[in-house]
Amino acid sequence: MDIRTLCATWRFPPRSVWLAPLLLLAAVLALPGHALGEGRQVWVLELDGPIGPASSDYITRNLAAAEEAGVELFVIRMDTPGGLDSSMRDIIRAILDADVPVATWVAPGGSRAASAGTYILYASHIAAMAPATNLGAATPVAMGGGSPIPMPGGSDDEDEDEREEGSGTPATASERKAINDAVAYIRGLAELRGRNADWAEAAVREAVSLSASAALEANVIDLIAKDVETLLAGLDGRSIVLERSEVTLDLANAEVMHIEPDWRSEFLALITNPNIAYILLMIGIYGLILEFYNPGLGIPGVTGIICLLLAFYALQMLPISYVGVALLIIGIALMITEAFAPSFGVFGIGGAVAFIIGSVMLMDSDLPGYQISLPLIAAFAAGSIAIFVFSIGAALRARKSQVVSGREAMIGLPAVAVSDFEPEDGMEHGRVRVHGEIWQAESSAPIVKGQHLRVAGLNGLVVQVEAEVSPEPVTN
Repeated sequence: MDIRTLCATWRFPPRSVWLAPLLLLAAVLALPGHALGEGRQVWVLELDGPIGPASSDYITRNLAAAEEAGVELFVIRMDTPGGLDSSMRDIIRAILDADVPVATWVAPGGSRAASAGTYILYASHIAAMAPATNLGAATPVAMGGGSPIPMPGGSDDEDEDEREEGSGTPATASERKAINDAVAYIRGLAELRGRNADWAEAAVREAVSLSASAALEANVIDLIAKDVETLLAGLDGRSIVLERSEVTLDLANAEVMHIEPDWRSEFLALITNPNIAYILLMIGIYGLILEFYNPGLGIPGVTGIICLLLAFYALQMLPISYVGVALLIIGIALMITEAFAPSFGVFGIGGAVAFIIGSVMLMDSDLPGYQISLPLIAAFAAGSIAIFVFSIGAALRARKSQVVSGREAMIGLPAVAVSDFEPEDGMEHGRVRVHGEIWQAESSAPIVKGQHLRVAGLNGLVVQVEAEVSPEPVTN
């Protein structure tokens, strides 16, 4: 019996014989991974180096993707000296609102979760550290080019009018406000996760640090893990309270995926490096100046506009001083003014001073990862000063050099009479050849054709000539 006879006997249309398996396959493929019996996924991301706009964007975007993918656990493998407060808070907000458990793990190899890293560790659902790592030193660093907020153990020459000796109290109202805000913030995170709030406050007020074993003993972290496998084994079966639900981790046979930064994260990390942003700003400014000086070239102008836009995008994400930006631009403007309209050093020296001060003040932060390299500033300053020195030298050479064009260039040139001069109005008038050109000429003395003359002056379009003085014969 063929299949058509079988279908007719069962009263099925022949098409359903092929359609039913396809529908069943589609239904199976549409089931979640757990229903298919696939292993659960654990995503591991690197947070290495200072925390800034690039790392914030990298973590928050991938955390949102992990929620959509339904991963079992999101692991931040951390090694950071700290970073910007705004970027840190963006990461913490994403963690607190996440629908997937987040574990922050201070990676092996002597890593640390200092400053902003301590806050992120406290905000995470799970806090873990590898042996021989540390966390702490969470005292806020002052912005505006000042020093870190004074804490106990500061310098001995502090102003007693601003702070009582040995009191450990921040010197100014703004510093006290920053300290109290940071303390309240980290204590709130500690209470939310059931961790040691008193030590968290000490990490802010006294900049204390802990090793991994001491942190576990003090209830600052949840466990110590030497590698990812140990971390997952220690967390398997643990209940985690999320913002909107509670989950129990099932990490047996979980598939570990190490998520690498995409081109967007790499590009953002590149241009938000203060040194790169500074270079882009300089290239942009000089590119536009070159285009204005030589209109029509195109390449300097296009390059300058692109670099300036990238620099502005990067700088608006970084803690910059607008006074520093203003001094930088004024300094460049003065040095360029010196090049185009030489003032013999006034504009140039003032511009160089403003340029250097503005470059040093550009980054409004004391964080080591957000400072412009002094050798880089020196290189650009030396280049700009070289331009203005060259312009002064060119101006001085031009002032001392002989005039080669215009009326003044005619004086002293040799001439030859092309006709006899005729008297008129008390002067002798005729024509002479000067530089291959025939000019009307006048002279106070008679001139004959072919006589060698010298241009003594210029009266409109009439040259004034005089006979060349023949050298006197030399007698022995």
